[in-house]
Amino acid sequence: MSRIRIKTDYYGGALILVIGLSAILASRAYRIGSLGHMGPGFFPFSIGILLSLCGLLIAASAAFFDAPAGALPGPTHGIPDLRGGLCLILGVLAFLGFGTYTGLLPATFAIVFISALGDRNNSVRDAFLLSLAMCLIAAIVFSWGLHLQLPLMRWGF
Repeated sequence: MSRIRIKTDYYGGALILVIGLSAILASRAYRIGSLGHMGPGFFPFSIGILLSLCGLLIAASAAFFDAPAGALPGPTHGIPDLRGGLCLILGVLAFLGFGTYTGLLPATFAIVFISALGDRNNSVRDAFLLSLAMCLIAAIVFSWGLHLQLPLMRWGF
């Protein structure tokens, strides 16, 4: 069992590394600039570097850290666990709907609450508290800090 986990870490890390290197190569077609005067290629270049580093760390963790036997996630009876993926898709759809008609705070609450329910270790109370905390952070960062054009609250359709 642990050998399967280690191989998936290698392959996952390699895939993230390839995506990061692709972003770095694609960003070379644009002017990168500097921290003071960022060009259009600066963001993809930065994300590419971060992805490449994450990919290397994930692949390296497979070499240095051994997963315990039976550490594979999910049920063992052969039926895939679709709860997490379904909650993520529903959360994004809820964010789109609520963001369009009610504003940033309800949209943020909806995406975090629904997505948090995808984890079997979260309770409804934990998902609720996490959603409230993320609404506060979203209001501070996106509305007051970055002046995002999406209103915090909007009533009506």
